[in-house]
Amino acid sequence: MPQRPVTDRPTTEPRPDRPAVPDRSRPVDQRISPPRALESPASPAGPVGAAASPGSPRSAAPGRPQEQRPHDQRPGDQRPGDPRPQDQRSQNQRLSALIEEAGFSHAGLARRVDQLGIEHGLDLRYDKTSVTRWLRGQQPRGATPALIAEVFTRRLGRRLSAQDLGLDACAPVYAGLEFAESPAEAVDIVSSMWRKDTGAHSELRRIAFTPAGLVVPSRDWLIGRSDDRVARETSHDLGVPAPARPLLRPGGAPAAHPPGAVPPQSRRPLVSGPGSGLGSGPGLGGAGGGAGLGIGTGPGLGGEAGSATGQLPPPPPPRGLQRVGRGDVAAVRAVGDLFRSLDNAYGGGHARQALIRYLESEAEPMLRGRYNEAIGRSLFGAVADLTRLAGWTSYDIGAHGLAQRYFVQSLRLAQAANDRLYGGYVLVTMSRQAVYLGHGREAVQLARVAQQGVGAVAPNTVQALMHAAEARGHGLIGDARSCTTSLVRAERALQAARPGDELPGWARFFDEAQLADEFGHCYRDLQQWRPCAQHAERSLRLRSGSYARSRVFCRTVLATARLGMGEVDEACAAATEALRGASEMRSLRAVEYLREFSRKLAPYRGNASVRAFEEAAHGAGVI
Repeated sequence: MPQRPVTDRPTTEPRPDRPAVPDRSRPVDQRISPPRALESPASPAGPVGAAASPGSPRSAAPGRPQEQRPHDQRPGDQRPGDPRPQDQRSQNQRLSALIEEAGFSHAGLARRVDQLGIEHGLDLRYDKTSVTRWLRGQQPRGATPALIAEVFTRRLGRRLSAQDLGLDACAPVYAGLEFAESPAEAVDIVSSMWRKDTGAHSELRRIAFTPAGLVVPSRDWLIGRSDDRVARETSHDLGVPAPARPLLRPGGAPAAHPPGAVPPQSRRPLVSGPGSGLGSGPGLGGAGGGAGLGIGTGPGLGGEAGSATGQLPPPPPPRGLQRVGRGDVAAVRAVGDLFRSLDNAYGGGHARQALIRYLESEAEPMLRGRYNEAIGRSLFGAVADLTRLAGWTSYDIGAHGLAQRYFVQSLRLAQAANDRLYGGYVLVTMSRQAVYLGHGREAVQLARVAQQGVGAVAPNTVQALMHAAEARGHGLIGDARSCTTSLVRAERALQAARPGDELPGWARFFDEAQLADEFGHCYRDLQQWRPCAQHAERSLRLRSGSYARSRVFCRTVLATARLGMGEVDEACAAATEALRGASEMRSLRAVEYLREFSRKLAPYRGNASVRAFEEAAHGAGVI
């Protein structure tokens, strides 16, 4: 088995005096099983990680599935379904040129593909001979083309697909984690996720969380700028083909065509929609993940014709598309408030599916409808909020890979809305998920990117929220000094806030109760039990009953602090209160808080309070 490489995703090493952070990157029933591999839609063998057939020359490493590797094939073998004989395949000049540009050796490229495979739970054992075969025209199977494309994307700093490398088309290795190049592409990506995330057994909920997938979206958001145009009013915006118009002579009479000649044709494509490659600017590739058709709006590309050609203006937008107004956007915002209240009170599992169905049936037609620039920006902002909430509820039920992808798409929609503050809030949400899953350094980086991206002009409450998120990351990795510094900054920023300050609706939850809760969590992670208990008790005194799940979390933090101080009976009393609240909601996070507390009770099994709590927890199905 190849040695695990050092990647750009640092791991959190537990301190000797602290228990290791549990792996929550997959639902509970998936953690012991090997990670799921990417699917290969073109391969009859099924998932890339399927078990090797008997007699396979290599066996999978423990805990990771075995890739059905094409390089075990002899050079003269004919692959099933290949229309060309092996010796007639042409050299892959595209791949050769990119290898030279990237400065890879054959062995170096193979090693990087193997390393990327490890990040995705695959045991790949490619070598320089494998690369030679790829250059001779052999097509790697399964997810390997996407992995190779991702290796070159990281090295060269530009997005490359498998097709750009002369390889067979393949779903991107980070499907759903792409930071779309245009609003139209963003709509295609996120709407595809909504459609697939339906039903009680959606495969999307089994996707693993990928720490390496946090880097590119946060970077693209930080250095990117708002889209020039999101409006969909003209036929150009909507991708509607213009009918061919006859050229006119200077006097106005139709121009004659020689017998047998083909009349001039419009350069517009005959179809539009996802994958047609329609853009809103010169030479822009379109949605659908391909290179696009390069259709722009300039002269000679089917755009607004000048008087020199004699063509008439383009036709009006087609009928049947929904015209979006301010009332529609307000309705989307109201729906977000409703689902947010349900999530806070009853957990993400109660109404998540209803939220996804609303996004699919109502939000997508609006995004593909007709709207001016101002309405379009507001609409993208409202849908960004609902998409973040879809990710948040997925996170609460333990579907962490799916949640991560919703967060990334929400970040892209926020950029289309030109809402920098909300983009920062999405990054803070991603930071909180990273903390929960034990990735403290990544959490700190995300919080700092959010701070840098919104700047010093952000409202004081928003600044406090971002500093608190950074503090949580520092606390997780045991950096008490940096944690304290960030907490002090958060406290000062919140103290500077005034009741009359203009504040986004999504930031109003961050008040004195929430700040005390953040302090309590940080001190819990630092194992400073007395201040942890003090801040947890203060948060519970100040916290509104409408935030029932947050109260469950805080009571469990208080129980942990009491246990750390040796107050076993008081700890079990607080945990029992939290258990009552958790039993009334559908939140895997609430269950995980209590399970983690239960594990800490092992040295006290003979205590009557401990036995009573464990009996109640067993009865509630928590442990």
